[in-house]
Amino acid sequence: MNGFRFEVCANGVESCLATQKGGADRVELCAGIPEGGTTPSYGEIKVARKLLSSTQLNVIIRPRGGDFLYSPLEIERMKEDITICKELGADGVVFGCLTEEGTVDMDKNRLLMECAKGMSVTFHRAFDRTIDPFRAMEDIISLGCDRILTSGQQPKAINGTSLLAQLQEKADGRIILLAGSGVTEDNIRQIYEETKIHEYHFSARTSVASKMKNICSNVYMGAKGADEQNILVTDADRVRATIMQLKEACKQ
Repeated sequence: MNGFRFEVCANGVESCLATQKGGADRVELCAGIPEGGTTPSYGEIKVARKLLSSTQLNVIIRPRGGDFLYSPLEIERMKEDITICKELGADGVVFGCLTEEGTVDMDKNRLLMECAKGMSVTFHRAFDRTIDPFRAMEDIISLGCDRILTSGQQPKAINGTSLLAQLQEKADGRIILLAGSGVTEDNIRQIYEETKIHEYHFSARTSVASKMKNICSNVYMGAKGADEQNILVTDADRVRATIMQLKEACKQ
């Protein structure tokens, strides 16, 4: 389909299976979605790898939420997580380290790249917090990453199409741009028409009500007021509908 590829941000094995059923090419398996994604558990990765047959498995390597300025001890944990992902048969990993000044930390990323040798590597949306996206892209290319996940340095990709288009032109086939953040069946076609990017990252999640009959509404496991009576999971029909938007665009 004109070289398009689709990646779904999956928050668990169930979402991985919905991604596969919906026809996407790849999942990015994450925990901690409200924090922007953190490294999932060993068990989550192992079971996802066991059950995914036609969809590639990438795993985010991010030890915590917050910024992308990592200590030496955090880098050690990230290296171990990459090694585990490789041992479990993941196709790729997703990471990104920045300096205090908001540039790509070449030394730390090189250490992680060495651990990830033989795997696909995506530099994640740490890119969207860099001070100079064009310099950052050149640095990431020199590291040997396969792609950059970016919203064009805006909260949502639909708002960052101007920069995305410039980056796509500047990349000139040297690295893949993966447009993500807020990509849905309602705007993916517009993002493509304005940027000509061919890879897309989205979640296609829907809310599923808890089956608990005993609900303690005054006791929170996390932040007070958080919705703990519903679970967000990827919906296969939404995955399919999002993909179909570009399929239909290609027919016209």
